[in-house]
Amino acid sequence: MPNTFPAAVLWDMDGTLIDSEPYWLLSESRLAADYGTVWTEQHGHELIGKSLYDSSAIIKERLSIEDLSIQEVIDRLTDEVVSHLKSKLPWRPGALELLMQLKQAGIPTALVTMSMRRMALAVVDQIPFQAFDAVVAGDDVTRGKPDPEPYLRAAEVLGVEIKECIAFEDSRTGLASAEAAGCVAIGIPNIVSIPQAPGRVIFDSLTELDLNVLKRLQR
Repeated sequence: MPNTFPAAVLWDMDGTLIDSEPYWLLSESRLAADYGTVWTEQHGHELIGKSLYDSSAIIKERLSIEDLSIQEVIDRLTDEVVSHLKSKLPWRPGALELLMQLKQAGIPTALVTMSMRRMALAVVDQIPFQAFDAVVAGDDVTRGKPDPEPYLRAAEVLGVEIKECIAFEDSRTGLASAEAAGCVAIGIPNIVSIPQAPGRVIFDSLTELDLNVLKRLQR
C-alpha cells in the first residue's frame, strides 16, 4: 500500500503562513494610545497564539476599556490588520513555495487560525491559486487554541484522520493545540521561542521542509 502520509497539512496563519504579527502589534498600540496607555512589544508577544476572544478580553482589561465590548475590540483590531494585508501579503520564508508543492502533490490543506474568518478569507483570496481546501477560524469554534478543537474541526471538515495530519505552528499555544489534537505538530519559531519537549518536532524555517521531509515524519 502506498504511503499516503500526510493525509493533510494544517497551517496556522499569523506568524506561520504570513508575518502579520507586526500588524497586530501596531493595531494594539494604536488602540492603547487612544486610551492614554502604552502597549509594549512584550504585551503583544504575550498574546501570540491565543484566541482573538481571549486576547481582546486581556486587552480590554489591561487598557481599562469600558466603552467597547470584546467583539468591538476584535472588530477594530481586525479591520486595521486586514487593511494592511490587502496591500501585500507578508509571506513567511518558504511558506508559499511549500503550499504550492503540497497542492501540486494533491495533498489536502486547511488554514487553522484564531483570527476571524473574514480576515482569514482576505488572506486566502489573495493567494494566486486555490491554496486551502478548508478554513477553520476563531469564530468557527467554541474553544480556541490551546484547546484541540480547531485542529480536530479541520480534520473533520477534510475527512481525514487527525493522527495522519501534519500541523505547522509558530507559537507555544498553537503547538499545544495541535499536539493535544493528535497531529504531527511542527514548531516553526518566529517571534517567540518554542521549547523542546518529548516528541516535539521543531524546524528553524519552512525553507527546510519539502514533501520528502514531511513524509519522513510519520510516526
